[in-house]
Amino acid sequence: MHGLLTAVALLGLSILSSAFPLTKRNVIGPVVDTDFPDPSIIRVGSTWYAFGTQSIYDHTNIKVQFATSSDFNTWSLHEGHDALRTLPPWVDASNPKVWAPDVFQLDDGSFMLYFSATTNTAGNGRFHCIGAARSDRIEGPYDSVSDSPMACPTNLGGAIDASAFRDADGQRYLLYKIDGNAIGHGGLCNNEEAPQIPTPIILQPVGEDGYTFTGEATEILNRDERDGPLVEGPSLVRLPGPVYVLHFSSQCYTSEHYSGSYATSDSILGKYEKARFPLLVSGTPRGVWGPGHADVDWDAQHMAFHAYAAKEDVGGRRKMYVANIGWEPSSRLVLLNE
Repeated sequence: MHGLLTAVALLGLSILSSAFPLTKRNVIGPVVDTDFPDPSIIRVGSTWYAFGTQSIYDHTNIKVQFATSSDFNTWSLHEGHDALRTLPPWVDASNPKVWAPDVFQLDDGSFMLYFSATTNTAGNGRFHCIGAARSDRIEGPYDSVSDSPMACPTNLGGAIDASAFRDADGQRYLLYKIDGNAIGHGGLCNNEEAPQIPTPIILQPVGEDGYTFTGEATEILNRDERDGPLVEGPSLVRLPGPVYVLHFSSQCYTSEHYSGSYATSDSILGKYEKARFPLLVSGTPRGVWGPGHADVDWDAQHMAFHAYAAKEDVGGRRKMYVANIGWEPSSRLVLLNE
């Protein structure tokens, strides 16, 4: 679906204006026309790869969906290909609900896949925890690296939306959302009614293997009144300065108010300042509804997100869109369509 994404102000980043001059950029989609929620992207060589949440509508037996592109504009869904081969014993295999996979490459050339799935340790299927799986090939199949989850705070609602980040000094991090709305008190995403439960974004240092925790976890973002019931779907990139840009989503994914926004900091640990306005909202780009859960490649120029293709689709199939992003001379983060 084509359309103009409104430019939004990103204050205090004048250092970026010369490094990221604005060129004409595209918003394209849907590039996967079936249900492909929570897409993450990675480029290996000349090929782009996307991984998506287990669908409840299409290809329902596939735990981690998989698509590829040679030009970032035209994508092919690999129907019948399940990137995740084995589930660890902590997962409820009868109804795993594998969500929000994210893939990154290790120094030895192999690949690690983060995922969240329902746990059989608490909650009778209400709670998700985060695990990791490894493969020698980007397309998988991936096999679990541990019988235990990486993050599983079921007393706080569990954990979802794992995302990888590697800083300029080589330090690797795991980002994830504590899924507080899983223990909320009702309404949209179970956390609209008071008292609302925190849904913080966590930054956790990990070792070179991609899954061993090596330091203290830090809360870098949380919901406030304008975010509605939650913040989720973190994706972190580093720009010159340095400036760390944390993309995240707000509101409830089942509603037309779901949106994609961002926050910035000059330190990886924060404080992260939220942008004044979201970057992705219903109608921007024109014709899509409830856009969000954006993943930005480490080059900070390529983005994938999901959205409903029409108002009557809200609450149903979420399709994948892609965009290029850049900076105006006035230091505004923008996405433009031809």
